[in-house]
Amino acid sequence: MIPFEDTQKMPRSPRIAPWTVVVLLLAASARAQLGQPAAQPPARPASQAPAQPSIGADTISDTREATNQQKDWHFVGHVEFPIDKDTTIFADDLKYTSDDDMAIVTGNVTFAQGSNRISAERAEFNTKESLGTFYNATGIVTVKPPSRPQPVRPGAVAPPAVPGQETSVIFFGEKIEKIGRKKYRITNGGFSTCTQPTPRWDLHAGTVVLNVGHYTMLRQAVLTVKGVPMLYLPVIAYPTKKEDRATGFLIPAYGVTTLRGQSIHDAFFWAIDRSQDATIMHDWFSKVGQGIGGEYRYNYGLTGNGFLNAYMLNQHEATYVQADGTETTTDANRYFQLRGTTSETLPGNIRVRGNLNYFSSISTSQTFNTNIFDATSNQRTIGGNVVGAWSSYTLNGTLDHNEYFYNATDSSLSGSWPKVAFSRNERQLFGSPVYFTVGTEFAHLLRNSFTSTSDIDSSLTRFDISPQIRYPFKKWQWFTVNSTVSWHDTYYTRSLDPSSGTTVDDSLSRRFYSLQAQIVGPVFNRIWDTPDNTYAEKFKHSIEPVLTVTRTSTIDNYDHIPQFDGVDSFVGGVNYTYGLNNRFYARRHLTPGAPAQAREIVDVEISQSYYTNQFQAQYDRQYQTSTYGGEAPSSFSPIALNVRIMPTIEVNATMRAEFDARYHSLRTISASGGYALGTYLQTQVGWSKRAFIAELPDFNDPTRLDQTLNASATARTKDNKYGTVYSFNYDVLHGAMLQQRVSGFYNAQCCGLAIEYQTYNYGAASLSPIPADRRFFLSFTLAGLGNFSPMNGALGGVPR
Repeated sequence: MIPFEDTQKMPRSPRIAPWTVVVLLLAASARAQLGQPAAQPPARPASQAPAQPSIGADTISDTREATNQQKDWHFVGHVEFPIDKDTTIFADDLKYTSDDDMAIVTGNVTFAQGSNRISAERAEFNTKESLGTFYNATGIVTVKPPSRPQPVRPGAVAPPAVPGQETSVIFFGEKIEKIGRKKYRITNGGFSTCTQPTPRWDLHAGTVVLNVGHYTMLRQAVLTVKGVPMLYLPVIAYPTKKEDRATGFLIPAYGVTTLRGQSIHDAFFWAIDRSQDATIMHDWFSKVGQGIGGEYRYNYGLTGNGFLNAYMLNQHEATYVQADGTETTTDANRYFQLRGTTSETLPGNIRVRGNLNYFSSISTSQTFNTNIFDATSNQRTIGGNVVGAWSSYTLNGTLDHNEYFYNATDSSLSGSWPKVAFSRNERQLFGSPVYFTVGTEFAHLLRNSFTSTSDIDSSLTRFDISPQIRYPFKKWQWFTVNSTVSWHDTYYTRSLDPSSGTTVDDSLSRRFYSLQAQIVGPVFNRIWDTPDNTYAEKFKHSIEPVLTVTRTSTIDNYDHIPQFDGVDSFVGGVNYTYGLNNRFYARRHLTPGAPAQAREIVDVEISQSYYTNQFQAQYDRQYQTSTYGGEAPSSFSPIALNVRIMPTIEVNATMRAEFDARYHSLRTISASGGYALGTYLQTQVGWSKRAFIAELPDFNDPTRLDQTLNASATARTKDNKYGTVYSFNYDVLHGAMLQQRVSGFYNAQCCGLAIEYQTYNYGAASLSPIPADRRFFLSFTLAGLGNFSPMNGALGGVPR
């Protein structure tokens, strides 16, 4: 629900739809962290109750008159009339009668109870019940969150107390009746959470029941902003609660896009308890129809957490006028999407995880979502994982169902359904420095190819057993060798026909052994002491030569083995992987007053592999470009370069490149970097390129080349009053802006505004009925009320 622009004239503001609910219940801070209910504070023993003040002795006034044997009093001038330890009435004139405990107060009346105040022209007050009526009055009460730490039961989460998060509520009316300690009935008045002399907004109603710590009910209510009536509501319940979440409707969001027209997004939030909540959402689109969805979240701490959201979009026919004057009409359809994750700890030291990202239509998914990740995603997935560990044994079970779409009708399916691995963890053999482990795996591997006319099933079942013996040599810190001997015995229910490239129903067995030695060193170090340097007091440079030698026995039928993952990628021969690691460290004072700490600031790694069997180059998964499918047999792999720079906590950068050793050309390169200035500014930039090499298969196809640039920046003021986010994705190869997105927010003491504008270019080959979309979204915030991001991800990146 959290992540998420047309040449047509912007439409007018929409009228309120006829289905607008008559009763609007607003919710407080719905997106707060889940946790458990706060413990109730202990009641004060009766012996500690404060003594009641004496009417005559403790009251202050200029003059006074006592009657009825000093049971009735009349105080005049600068009256201070104490009712109890926390409650006092101030006025110009006060008449008190003991028979009914009533005080008739006039002139500059102020009722003070703790931090709460009511000011009025006159009042009638029952001093025994602390109840009364105030005329032409205004008041202010404070809603405080729980101040003491909340005890956490096993499996629950209690959010940390945040000081200074109090909400003040001012109220006014021709008549205010105090009918409870924190409950008031207001006639022809209203309230606001703006405490400025002139509130930016208020809710005015014929009748208001203000219940501090609960909901405030209003009848015949009008929402006024800057003195301008904005919205009429027959009945409204507004949360004036001290809890961080409350059940109710969230503030709606408004949007307009080229593709779907104007939209109104409503949501109802249900605070089930401190560890669970649910949100029900409804979207209305003027051009295409309506959508409805919901999200359920839970958080029980270490025992489990997760969420599930579901959405259905019911779209009717829509017609779009193209730039050349022609019209495009879309068919009516229903689209749904499901997303969720879960993580659970079960008895017996078992951990269960699950993930779901499923949609019914790739074309609707890419045009409905506003964030670039979902809008460009061609894949829907269903997955789950079970992990258990007992003593020296580990069980790992996985379900993985991935479908990748090439267009609206063609797709490929991959994954495992299921994959179960059981292993015996490493243990020393007879007290020697030699370690033994064994692993087994059963997997039903999925591979299907779907088109509008065919369904090719290349799935199979595989069973593998692999014992291993390892001997680590680590006598010297500057030179280490890690040697392993392993055996693989693998059975496949189906095999690959090399001549046709298809999977046939012939079973296959594969047996081989592998010897490997991982050598690091000799390591060379040099240290510089720089006590006068303002950046660091000491520097260190470390040079690490690395060499991995792998000898795999001959596998005669390797070309008959379908390639699914690393288990299938073994080819007989010797593989030498060599490289050089350069690491730079700096000992710096990261925290003022704390001891200096050493941290890596620059890391440069370069590596390459040499194969005695040239076919090994086609299956080496250490290199990203070796598994594209068109790699020619070669004795050398690409040259891989990795660079990582972290000079400070605020600055970081990474780069990876692969160079073709035969044609001396760049294959791929990607780089990214970021800068953060406290909470005020965060920036991120990334660039990637896939180069053209005429002699190299799969790199000589111009349609498969790409070069993109993306960047994002978030800026906000120290008090979080103003803020903005900007991001873009640019296709450097074709000189086209894929998308730009800018959003901003303004937060006052009691209200705020969030806006977002996006332009998104689908391109000529897209599944959208229009080549580009322009999108605008608007949301208001009021103190004590929650807001949300619609299901399409709009306003999801606004840091309110």
